[in-house]
Amino acid sequence: MMRRIGINCCNLVVGGGERKQKQKKKSRETSVSAMAASPPLSSKFNGISDDLKIILDANMDEAPARRRAREAFKDIQLSIDHCLFKIPTQGLKMDERYEKNSRGLEIFSKTWLPESSPPKALICFCHGYADTCTFFFEGIARKLASAGYGVCAMDYPGFGLSDGLHGYIESFDGLVDDVIENYSKIKAEKPEFRALPSFLFGQSMGGAVALQVHFKQPNAWNGAVLLAPMCKIADDMYPPFILTQILITLAMVFPKSKLVPQKDLAKLSFRENVELTVYNVISYKDKPRLKTAVEMLHTTDKIASRLEEVSFPLLILHGEADKVTDPSISKALYEKASSTDKKLLLYKDSYHSLLEGEPDEVIFRVFDDITSWLDKRSMNESNQT
Repeated sequence: MMRRIGINCCNLVVGGGERKQKQKKKSRETSVSAMAASPPLSSKFNGISDDLKIILDANMDEAPARRRAREAFKDIQLSIDHCLFKIPTQGLKMDERYEKNSRGLEIFSKTWLPESSPPKALICFCHGYADTCTFFFEGIARKLASAGYGVCAMDYPGFGLSDGLHGYIESFDGLVDDVIENYSKIKAEKPEFRALPSFLFGQSMGGAVALQVHFKQPNAWNGAVLLAPMCKIADDMYPPFILTQILITLAMVFPKSKLVPQKDLAKLSFRENVELTVYNVISYKDKPRLKTAVEMLHTTDKIASRLEEVSFPLLILHGEADKVTDPSISKALYEKASSTDKKLLLYKDSYHSLLEGEPDEVIFRVFDDITSWLDKRSMNESNQT
């Protein structure tokens, strides 16, 4: 059943990349700060109506509340002072839809297509932890579509506008299956999509999703663009064995509880424009749920043991000053991947969110690096077919 509407994470367990020697101090700080209630989201906005305040401050554990918030704020989001939202949208076809998947969950997805010419290739986006494809990625998708690409994106179950308890990942493997199901449908439903080269585009935790999709579908994709991928936890950031076992045990008893401490992801991720992250009104902003943290920890372990199996064309981009996912892990992926076509780009002084939280000139340079890589591979694949 379908309804149409016309138109990030290693630090979950170790506190944003803190070293082991700081963990005890961080633990004490967290226990104190956790006692204070977080201020309502509406307090971060000036001059909004009482109706909007009620929508913002509602419990967003379930999808209907998140959908109301997005609908109320989408025009405000598109008007913020960020280079991603200053890109003209003329000549683009955009389509949003909700469709029930095989598990009975209503999944939100969106496509952006160039209107004047057939797309060069299809790009399927995998968003990061706590995020949605409806805010910053809206600007990213429009720029990619303006460059001639068809772009598809979805919100995972439990995130953004899709059904599911907010921020809860019961099974990372199941989440990957949901992504495969959704993008396989999109690729198959339109004849013009079936003949196109297709690429995965994974950001932070979405990089882990993209790699897991590749492991399950090794011949289904023509390559991947990975931005600051979460594919392994650095050895000096890995939680102690006893802490890992405690987390696993607690997650078995209280899987949905929010007990895992973390630092402010926005401040860790954004070198500039951090004040604009408040407009991402349906992102998950609470402490990570126990089962979610354990699933992500296990997933990074699995991926770390399979880096040699990464065999498709690969573009990896990472900020050298990233405090959320360690750039040394991207180097390990680059070195160990069996891909014969692979490229690693590191950006001096840049943080985690390369396409959202950097100076404009860095954002546009990263875009140029991505589109030039995609242009070459899309042309090669089209010539071969």
